[in-house]
Amino acid sequence: MYLDPAVSRSVKVLVVGHFAVGKTTFIGSISEIEPLQTEEEITEASEGLDDLSETPDKTTTTVAMDFGRLTLSDTLVLYLFGTPGQERFKEMWQGLSRGALGALVLVDPERLHESFPILDLVEQFGLAYAIGVNRFDGTPDYPLDEVREALNLSEDTPIVHCDVRDENSSAESLITLVKHLMSTLG
Repeated sequence: MYLDPAVSRSVKVLVVGHFAVGKTTFIGSISEIEPLQTEEEITEASEGLDDLSETPDKTTTTVAMDFGRLTLSDTLVLYLFGTPGQERFKEMWQGLSRGALGALVLVDPERLHESFPILDLVEQFGLAYAIGVNRFDGTPDYPLDEVREALNLSEDTPIVHCDVRDENSSAESLITLVKHLMSTLG
């Protein structure tokens, strides 16, 4: 990875979440470089492995990772690594989590039950994290305190609404995570 000598700090951040929550879209909306995406068509080979019942219009899926870059200041650059959301790819997390300072966990408020295995992995790898509650067309804005309670999050875990299609909204989510990292890593 190329590191700019003028940048005093580069930070590796994971963008994680369950299947079809918007990780690839998030990185695509915020990256200042053309993001690396490993999206492939969903084929019959995934039948029985990937549950498409709640996302019938989904036709592609990440098979390795997504990668993007975002410069926050003259001295701080974020390297964004998006993980696949399916259980069968969890072994990739160990490698991707090495050197990461934290994670932005994207959740779908209509499928919160799918977030628990993701939160378990983030905690297993000792990553500080913030929650981005993705807005999907046709779903209500759930109150953040209700989402916090449903996910059994501690009061010090940052949680924000996020529309992964919108650059500004995605940036606000990352800023929330970075502020949390700065306060926890001091």
